[in-house]
Amino acid sequence: MSSEVVRVTVDIVAFAIHQGALEVLLIKRKYEPFKSSWALPGGFISEQDESLESAANRELTEETNVSNVYLEQLYTFGDRGRDPRGRVATVAYLALLREGEEVELRASSDASGVAWWPVNKLPELAFDHERIITYAHQRLKYKLEYSPAAFKLLPSKFTLRDLQDVYEAVLAKMVDNRNFRKKFLARGVLQELDETSQESSFRPARLYAFSEDDFEQLPDRPVFVF
Repeated sequence: MSSEVVRVTVDIVAFAIHQGALEVLLIKRKYEPFKSSWALPGGFISEQDESLESAANRELTEETNVSNVYLEQLYTFGDRGRDPRGRVATVAYLALLREGEEVELRASSDASGVAWWPVNKLPELAFDHERIITYAHQRLKYKLEYSPAAFKLLPSKFTLRDLQDVYEAVLAKMVDNRNFRKKFLARGVLQELDETSQESSFRPARLYAFSEDDFEQLPDRPVFVF
């Protein structure tokens, strides 16, 4: 009786907000299959990887030069035929990068290029990576409602406009400005700072910081539905 060998990879869906748009980090594949096609950073786990998460961190760093970011396991995709090299299951991870964080993208390892792409203007992708990105985007929308995921996409100090931009970019829709601010300020999860933003030509806006301790004390979920 023969048994089919199932190999395991990790793929990383790394999101960030750039100029008010939600973007995903993609690499251009250096080798077949799908040579020169755009794809998610990722690859096969190795014997040296202590865990799947360490493999995801390694692949993300090797192929894009991105490291030390928020990372969580997303879902496992293992349909037959998703990889022309044989039966391959991939464990997808969600990574969130803070807006304004200085990251020098650099392709290496199995990648010949690396770039940010708007999630609503993706190129043709290798494997089933379009499906994985779609799933990750939907999951992120849900996470904004009941978790502090939005603040993983922001710098440590931000304006209410910055926060609203994150929600609008991820949800792909406008939200009512007055209702948004009222709901967040009423929840008590934002700490008003004695600082203002000087990044625009308009009147300086108050800066805030997120209090995770206060967020964890909220009695109900979901919290922020718009």
